[in-house]
Amino acid sequence: MTARLSAVGDGPDDAPVLVLGPSLGTDTGLFDPQVAEFARTHRVVRYDLRGHGGSEVVPGPCTIADLAGDLLALLDSWRVERFSYAGVSIGGAIGQQLALTVPGRLEKLAIIASAAQFADPPSWAVRAAQVREQGTEILVSSRTGTWFTAEWAEEEPAAAERLLDMLRATPAEGYAACCEAIGAFDVRDRLRGITAPTLVVAGAEDPATPVDMVRLVADGIPDSEFVVVPGAAHLPNATHSGAVNAALRDHVGD
Repeated sequence: MTARLSAVGDGPDDAPVLVLGPSLGTDTGLFDPQVAEFARTHRVVRYDLRGHGGSEVVPGPCTIADLAGDLLALLDSWRVERFSYAGVSIGGAIGQQLALTVPGRLEKLAIIASAAQFADPPSWAVRAAQVREQGTEILVSSRTGTWFTAEWAEEEPAAAERLLDMLRATPAEGYAACCEAIGAFDVRDRLRGITAPTLVVAGAEDPATPVDMVRLVADGIPDSEFVVVPGAAHLPNATHSGAVNAALRDHVGD
């Protein structure tokens, strides 16, 4: 079943399309720093994952392929055929899925703080069960040090709290279903089939998708570019937007 997604578009209607795919437990606001940079030259499309933000909650487990299908249905409804795509964490997994299943629609691909298989796959079903029982609030305290470093949170307390509020607002079922999708994701043996020009970005301080895990994605995709952002944890586009925007600009062009 395809979920109805909430999305927002910025920038000129006739400009090249850049789709931004969010991480687990966030919403379109994750990409505010990218909109400020790219809406001058691109039609920037941000969307909420199923069960996140303003998107429809679809009960039960889903797959990354399902989440990619949600996005394609949205883009079809907006009459977007060709697009570039940049995704963070689960958003990066969706990007890999798109590159493998609809390669003809993808101009450029950027994979940020993501993996071809995420760490400890069985743990994601456990987290899904915990969130269904207790809500996303149980995860909030653990995001400092994961989403961003403690040092960054001390320097940017309002920005850190804004990110954590996205998690608090995420429906438990939406978060849990996406956890199950992450746990089942494994395209390690398919990376060689990705033909889109690809940028892969890692946060140097990211414990969720450590540099070596992200590097495996870059190593598997032919001719990809690999960038490590110093000081960044799992949401480098939000915390170190200057470095990420510069790498994305070099990749997608003007």
